[in-house]
Parts: sequence; C-alpha cells; structure tokens
Amino acid sequence: MNKIYINKKWIRLIAIPLLVIGITNAQSEAERPNVILIMTDDQGWGDTGYNGHPHLKTPNLDRMSREGVRFDRFYSAAAMCSPTRGSVYTGRNPYRFGITFAMKGRLEETEIPITSVVKEAGYTTGHFGKWHLGTLSRTKGDQSRWGAFEEDPVRYYCPPWERDVDQSFVTESKVPTWDPLLHPGQIITRPTDGASVAGLKGSSYGNDYFVGEGQIETENMEGDDSRIIMDRAIPFIQKAVDRERSFFAVIWFHTPHSPVVGGDKYRAMYKEHPEDTQHYYACVTAMDEQVGRLRSTLSELGVADNTMLWFCSDNGPARQGSPRHVGSPGHLSGYKLSIQEGGIRVPGLLVWPDQIKKPITISEPCVTSDYFPTILSSLGIDLPNDRIYDGINLWPLIKGESNERTKPIGFLNKEAAEAVWMGSRYKLVSTPKGDQLFDIIEDPAERADLSASLPSLTQAMKHQLILWKTGVLAELDSIP
Repeated sequence: MNKIYINKKWIRLIAIPLLVIGITNAQSEAERPNVILIMTDDQGWGDTGYNGHPHLKTPNLDRMSREGVRFDRFYSAAAMCSPTRGSVYTGRNPYRFGITFAMKGRLEETEIPITSVVKEAGYTTGHFGKWHLGTLSRTKGDQSRWGAFEEDPVRYYCPPWERDVDQSFVTESKVPTWDPLLHPGQIITRPTDGASVAGLKGSSYGNDYFVGEGQIETENMEGDDSRIIMDRAIPFIQKAVDRERSFFAVIWFHTPHSPVVGGDKYRAMYKEHPEDTQHYYACVTAMDEQVGRLRSTLSELGVADNTMLWFCSDNGPARQGSPRHVGSPGHLSGYKLSIQEGGIRVPGLLVWPDQIKKPITISEPCVTSDYFPTILSSLGIDLPNDRIYDGINLWPLIKGESNERTKPIGFLNKEAAEAVWMGSRYKLVSTPKGDQLFDIIEDPAERADLSASLPSLTQAMKHQLILWKTGVLAELDSIP
C-alpha cells in the first residue's frame, strides 16, 4: 500500500503509486541487495584500529576498511545521539522534525521512515538495540527517561512497530554495556568526577528491551549487550533468507555509551591499562567481535556478497559524566555535544562485495542523512518528492563518477544557537561568539580561523547557511 498525507496523518491507499515514485522500476527481488545499518553509540573517530588507535583491538572493523569503502570524513548529522538516528531514518536534518536533543522529539507521523519505503518495496524490516526516536511506553516513569519523554510520554510515543518495523528488540535509551538490565553500581574514581551512574549494584537498571507494545524480553539478557543484540538480529536474518525475502536490518549497539561496563574476558585483553580504560576498550572489542560474527553468518547463509553493510557511530566520544569516557577523536578537536570535528566526525564504513570489488577511500564529506537517498538509489526507488532532503546519493562518489560532494552539509546544535556549513574543503562555524572558517583538509584540528583572510568566502558560506537554516527552522516551527 502507498501513503499520502492529509492533515499530517498517514492515509493508506491501495494500488495508487503516489509517493514512492519509480517503485515500478525497482530491481527484481532476486537482484535487490539486503541492507544492514550498524551504529555504535559515542564511539569516537579514533576508536578503531584502522584509524590509528594505539591500543584498541577492532580486527573486524579493520577488515571492513580493507575490503570496502572507508569514509575518512564521515559525519553524524548531529553532535549527539537521537538527532543523528532521526537523520538515518529520514534522510533529513533532524531539526526539520523536532529531534533536536536526546529524549526530545520523535519520528513524526509526517515523516517517511526508510523502513516504510523498503517495506512497501517488499523487504522485511527489523530494528535491534537502541531506538531513542520516541518513547516505547505511554506510561510515565517506567523507563530511565528524562526531558520531554518524561514530561509527556504519550505525545512522544513512537515505537518502531508503528514505523513499519516488522521485528523489534529495542530499548528506549541507554543500558549498561554488560548485563544490560542490571545496575552496575556507582562508577566514580574521584569526588570531582561526579557519579555518572549512582545506584545499587545488581538492582534493576530501569530500561527494558521491548519486542512489541507492552511486551518486554527477560530471557538471555546476561553478559555482553552487543552479543545480546546480535542474538536477536541473526535469527531475523536467517528467517528472511529461509523465506527468500530481502531484509533491511538496523543494528544499533549501545557500546560504548555509559554505563560503560566491560566483561572480564575482554578486560583481560587490556590488563596493562587502568580499570576505567579497560572497561571502555573491552566493550568496544566485544562489539567488534559481534560485527565479525555477523559477517561470518552472512557468508554461511550465502548472502554476504549481496548484502550492503554500513557502519558508523552516532557522534564523537563522550567526555561528560564518567571516568570511563576515554574515547578518542584521533587527531581532531572536540568531543560529543561539540560541533568541532571531534564531536561530529565518526568512523564510517561500507562493504558490499557484489558492487564494491576493491577497497575505496572517500575523502569527501559524507553524512548519516546520505543513507536514505543512497540506499533507495541502490534499490531503484526514487526519493519521495514532496519534501526537502539534506542527504545525497553517494553512489557517484563511490563509483568514481564524481570527485566532489554535490551540496554542502548543514549542522545545527544547542537548539540552533550553533550552526555549521560544511563544504568539500571549508567549514564555516557560526556561534553567538561569531563566525569562524576552517580549511578542514589542511587543518582538521581547527586551529587556524581563516574568516578574516577569506572574507568573501566566509560571507558567501554564511549566506548559504542562513538560507538553509531558515528553511529547516520553518519546518521545526510547524510541528504541533
């Protein structure tokens, strides 16, 4: 069934090809690739072996970087979790539909989630791990939530099973990265650190895994959270293959978001490091192990070659609230919540053996909003044509048909008080303190402000940024 909007509500119509223009030209089911979107939570650009981390063991991510596309300037659409996740599902800047911060906003009914488009094209869809795009329960206070979600859980009720996701295994927000249902206890080393996690060890953490409305999972919930998530994702994939169905799977790990807890087996790999560092490195390596497990399963099922597997993080490494936040932005400046490079540039990878025969490195800026148009292009489906998309189709860059991004990337932060306009070379940063211009190719650490020496370029980019920002905020203001 196809969908149109009347008074901002979904109206389902039978056999009227309105929104998904070009679906009749889509590839046959046998030709269509499977799609998997992996995302980690607060993993920094430097938190991989292939990006030069001196200690972290990430052999499976490193292998992906050697076999497929390595994006050296891959960006999360925002400097924090929920907004970036919204960009993945919509191809649009998250401020357009009200997800401007964690626990704020949802996938509004006026948005077209990518799951709706691919499901209409015949895919079976699943989402496993973190959701963070709305509340999973209308009951106030039954989750470890705060902000808008706590104030009005009914208004922000938006579970994946109401956004065309066939199978769900999801949490509303964060959980410990080991024994996810149990409180790890207080994590603190010095009084000045503040208690990032205060509570009784072994008590209920307060965030459940939901598989449907009012349905929570309690079995097989011990140990590494990434393994627990993959234990649900793999059977979904196996079932789809058995039924000869193309599948679209979103796997969003909590690792390495706080509470950062590593298992003894993985901590032992880093025994020469301080305890807090052990926990961080351990949960990242445990997650990497699950990436390898997934790829092995795809090979065993005979679908690895025709599966498009993407990997990224939702923002840069955290520094607030926990002594275990030891993630690395690499050679970049800034961390999570910052629009400096370290807050928004993240690891980015793609493998698809049928189409990507040799390793490719892309140095042009790419962003999580690009997933939507790129994936739809791969399926022979045109973008719904009734809205503005901030993402672009990356295939011309990947195939070598183009060597430059076709339009800049806009970022908004701190309720739009801060903004960025990112081109292929130059990055304009606009804050209440003024405007700065950086040559990101020559100066990725953003040390030399060029706005005074390149005033014409600064003014031109500022004009473009204002036009874009005005349009985005106009959409934001229209949300009831």
